[in-house]
Amino acid sequence: MNQPNTQQASPLTSCPRSTVKRATKRASVDRQVAYTLIDRLKTAHLGFVEDGEPRIIPITAWRMDDHLYVHTLNGGRLSKRLGSGQLLCISFAVTNEWVLTKSAYHHSANYESLVLFGCAQLVEDSAEFDAAFRAIINQIEPGRWEQVRAPNQKERRATALFRIPIEEGSFKSRTGGPNEDPEDMELPIWHGTVSAVTS
Repeated sequence: MNQPNTQQASPLTSCPRSTVKRATKRASVDRQVAYTLIDRLKTAHLGFVEDGEPRIIPITAWRMDDHLYVHTLNGGRLSKRLGSGQLLCISFAVTNEWVLTKSAYHHSANYESLVLFGCAQLVEDSAEFDAAFRAIINQIEPGRWEQVRAPNQKERRATALFRIPIEEGSFKSRTGGPNEDPEDMELPIWHGTVSAVTS
């Protein structure tokens, strides 16, 4: 479980690269809404530059207090990139509803998104290694860490765990119904929201 942390009361920091510039009324630097989205999704897109070209990799990312954790194969391409100390961009996003309007132009989505910036640090302390994996496994199913076999030495050596401080970023979301042009309101077309979740 995530324990309360005094930093959770402070807002996310921002600078020109992490400030929302369009539809700013939908933006937030509130940590709690950001943390709620991270804890709900646990799937991020990790962006970095390799050989002068952009790369984006979907990856499991979870939170323990005020840090994100990601893991990968020790010694692999991604672990080397994360261990280089370069600035990373990490995003989370989910579409909750589609917003259907009377015009094609105004169709939209109700969504939640979060973009973070930070540098990864290799976790070398065995106690933190266990605590981080205990956190993700127990977030998926409470109490499961206590039921399963702990990682053995071979598995620990094969795994590179990285910590990314949650400091800089911004959250953005949309909720609500359609925005219509007044002249379209008399059109005999249904409008409203439909769930984006498919069975």
